[in-house]
Amino acid sequence: MKQPNANVLAINGGSSSIKFAVYTMGDARQRRLHGKLERIGLRDTTLTFDDPSHHQHGSRIIGNFDHHAAANFLIGWLEQHVGLASLAAVGHRIVNGGADYDEPQRVTPELLDALRRISAYAPEHLPAEIALIDLFRERVPKLSQVVCFDTAFHRAMPRVAKILPIPRRLQAQGVERYGFHGLSYAYLMQELARVAGREAIQGRIILAHLGNGASLAAVRDGNSIDTSMSFTPTGGVMMGTRSGDLDPGLVAYLAHTERMTTDEFDQMVNYESGLLGVSETSSDMRDLLAGETDDVRVAEALALFCYQIKKCIGAYAAALGGLDTLVFAGGIGEHAAVIRARICEGLGFLGVDIDETRNAQHAAVISADASRVTVRVMHTDEEAMIAKSVYAVLDKPQNQNGPL
Repeated sequence: MKQPNANVLAINGGSSSIKFAVYTMGDARQRRLHGKLERIGLRDTTLTFDDPSHHQHGSRIIGNFDHHAAANFLIGWLEQHVGLASLAAVGHRIVNGGADYDEPQRVTPELLDALRRISAYAPEHLPAEIALIDLFRERVPKLSQVVCFDTAFHRAMPRVAKILPIPRRLQAQGVERYGFHGLSYAYLMQELARVAGREAIQGRIILAHLGNGASLAAVRDGNSIDTSMSFTPTGGVMMGTRSGDLDPGLVAYLAHTERMTTDEFDQMVNYESGLLGVSETSSDMRDLLAGETDDVRVAEALALFCYQIKKCIGAYAAALGGLDTLVFAGGIGEHAAVIRARICEGLGFLGVDIDETRNAQHAAVISADASRVTVRVMHTDEEAMIAKSVYAVLDKPQNQNGPL
């Protein structure tokens, strides 16, 4: 399996994008190609890629693609540019592994059956992720596939952070807080240890993964103690098109006043809410920042987003008993300086004091020298974590089921 020129493909499907990266299998295990399909579901779905090994890069609008069409396009594009026969394995990000899976797993028929049984846990993600695995099975039947679970990072959370205030009988069905963005958080903690030392990751840390999907995690002594997303990725702070936490009474209210069905409610809170719903313009932060001075709806959407993130930081500082490090990551967290500034404004009582010049320059550390809390901007790399997991699984003896 480990031919010198073989590759590992990491696939990271998100709510509005599919990121991918190809890594070599040799001792160096270097990334040779990466890219993404973004703005999926919008009229200008775009492919961008960078292939340093062949001095190639590009960006082009490919049309209005849903996730299924985007997945098929990507597999065809990879066949042309990489060659599926060159792959030793493909690793997939799986949004929810339930209570049973906290380690990467080789794909087997039994595992796929288990994921299908819990697909109702994340109906906006799991079916599409399983479908992508099936697409690779159809195209390359003998290709080894590995799944990495976004929920694994949070499995050791204290029970008080996991249980939901609903009848206990539902806990037996697996209804609890799972938390997501775990691959991103695992990478950020790994990088924090590298750039700031082991002592930093033993402190009180808030990680803010802010993108079209957004969440925060409170980490103490290297372990997640709470996180904003809950049983599904719809919960928590508002996002690009997701509402985040809502009054559950809205379900009954809208059922009575608008005859809204459960499917219609699910569609609304996952695809029609958040930044898009409030602005009535776009779910993309770049579009909103460009138009906020001309549209009060856009300005209100941005204000609400920053306000909710700020409230969550305050709550997690209370849960942690203080704050030592605040990390911004994700597309918004890494690139939107004005959003970082607005979130941090008023957090001086926690010891947060950012330097305007450093923040505008997207410096690695944007806090002022006198700030009690170190505020960092970090690039997250979920694909690197996926590839690392694939290597680890491939290094283990295959189980009796073999590859799919």
